[in-house]
Amino acid sequence: MSELTPAQLDALVSLLDDPDMEVKNHVRDKITSLGAEIIPFLEQKWEKSFNPEVQKEIEELVHDLQFSLVKSRFAEWRDTEDRDLLTGLWILNTYQYPDLDFEKLNADMHQIYFEVWTSFKSDLQPYDQVKIINNVLFNTLRFSANTKNFHSPANSMLASVLDSKKGNPISLCAIYLLVAKKLGLPIYGVNLPNLFVLTYKSADITFYINAFNKGLTFSRKDILNYLEHLKIEPKDYFFEPCAHLDIILRSLRNLGNAFEKLGEANKVEEVKEMIAILENQ
Repeated sequence: MSELTPAQLDALVSLLDDPDMEVKNHVRDKITSLGAEIIPFLEQKWEKSFNPEVQKEIEELVHDLQFSLVKSRFAEWRDTEDRDLLTGLWILNTYQYPDLDFEKLNADMHQIYFEVWTSFKSDLQPYDQVKIINNVLFNTLRFSANTKNFHSPANSMLASVLDSKKGNPISLCAIYLLVAKKLGLPIYGVNLPNLFVLTYKSADITFYINAFNKGLTFSRKDILNYLEHLKIEPKDYFFEPCAHLDIILRSLRNLGNAFEKLGEANKVEEVKEMIAILENQ
């Protein structure tokens, strides 16, 4: 785990409540330099400590180490060729739920795909295929729009949405998109102002899907009307598929807005750090 012995690590942790700030800062820097592998040791020390000051210091250290891990994972994900969507969503989840296992999230998503796949018929027309997906996701599995707590941070966390069956436009679209990709359908995300939707886009047909409204399908003309209502000038990318990176960035911005409404300034700044990493290409 580190070049330090358990006794030396114990001694370091015991200095976390040292009245000398220089000593305390040196100890924090030394522990932080050991990386995320030290977290289980720190958690054990927290459980055994009866000193609230030390416990508080340990909590902050663990958070800093976990956040550093999230940032390094995002940097690695940004530099991968395919930028796998589920992996990106998992990394985002680990900001709030550091112990979330990717395989657990993957297995939960596979179960949803299996539910859709058992009802799916690949020889149907695109609109009829979408109707089947809609029926399974929104009627059988009962996923729905989280209108009561629209600005909750949980709406940006895929694991929370899978658990509660309630999400915001982009999290519901992400679930829909992950299922559609496994079915081999040409369905992609679309970055509209104030609303994230999907498009079914093939050589023969293009239409749009609103996962926040139980998979309602609509046309390009409907998007033009929507933009006109918002008094927003149409731009090409409002009608075209977006990248997985755009989906993760929009999810992070939603998360930042949620924390801002809750007055959690530190978390708002941390979300900005994650966004900056992904935008640094």
